[in-house]
Amino acid sequence: MPRSSSTPPRALITGITGQDGLYLAELLLSKGYEVHGIIRGQNNPRRELVEELVPDVRLHNGDLTDMSSLMRALSVSQPDEVYNLGAISFVAYSWENAALTSDVTAKGVLTMLEALRLYAGDDLGGVRFYQASSSEMFGKVQETPQRESTLLWPRSPYGVSKVFGHYMTINYRESYGMHASSGILFNHESPRRGEEFVTRKVAKTVAKIHLGLADELVLGNLDARRDWGYAGDYVEAMWLMLQQDEPDDYVIATGVSHSIRDLVTIAFDQVGVSDWEKYVRQDPKFLRPAEVDTLVGDASKAKQVLGWEPKVDFETLVRMMVDADLDALKAGWK
Repeated sequence: MPRSSSTPPRALITGITGQDGLYLAELLLSKGYEVHGIIRGQNNPRRELVEELVPDVRLHNGDLTDMSSLMRALSVSQPDEVYNLGAISFVAYSWENAALTSDVTAKGVLTMLEALRLYAGDDLGGVRFYQASSSEMFGKVQETPQRESTLLWPRSPYGVSKVFGHYMTINYRESYGMHASSGILFNHESPRRGEEFVTRKVAKTVAKIHLGLADELVLGNLDARRDWGYAGDYVEAMWLMLQQDEPDDYVIATGVSHSIRDLVTIAFDQVGVSDWEKYVRQDPKFLRPAEVDTLVGDASKAKQVLGWEPKVDFETLVRMMVDADLDALKAGWK
């Protein structure tokens, strides 16, 4: 299974129904790839979205907790590159379902790595693997900004699960010579973000308030700070990692942190509201049991080695998301 210039490169993506999977599929298709995606459940409600946005992707039923389904998907797709984006990725949910989060987000990485090892056999270095690691691994941050060498101190079952997957990827790289790289991605958002995530929750609720469809925005900690970028930029970094001769791990971030309060201020400003406090209510139920107060990444290595830099800044991103939800809500009226 050597990489050949005479045939289109092939990629297999887990988690293709998420924002990253959709943007990555679009990127790879634009580069001439044959793209395959693993989707869980024949009645997955997001299947239609994938088929609408990236109709050229070939979908396969599979599950990160089921090695046989992963082996089948590998056998059919015969990929040159595997992007493991699948996970239970909503941090707050991970406290309610720690065991399931661990099965999918942690052990699922091991299952995918082992399936790939068995599939590739003697040509293990010929299939390149990307693992979606997360800034949530830093948790109780030990230095600022956070870089590849920063001690990991996760503060949620999700973060713990991502640490397991991250180190397992390194272990397979070191043990078997696998071309396996991890992208330690800081928060990245888009109009395709799920509505359970705070950025999309803010964008859509602000749009609803502007259109008279909602009265208030209910949030938790307004002072938590994150390093937010645009998902469309970040998937390019994933691809660049697998084009390198040597596998490695990279922090992908903007290097600038903003608070939830900043997010809310810009979102309301996009609809012409400056005195937004009257629309916002804080509710303790949205506070995390163990909060991650501040995350900000140092992507110097990615810039130097990959030549990667973010293109969309935070303010542009937030305004883009509010406009997209306004358009979608208005279209729903027609």
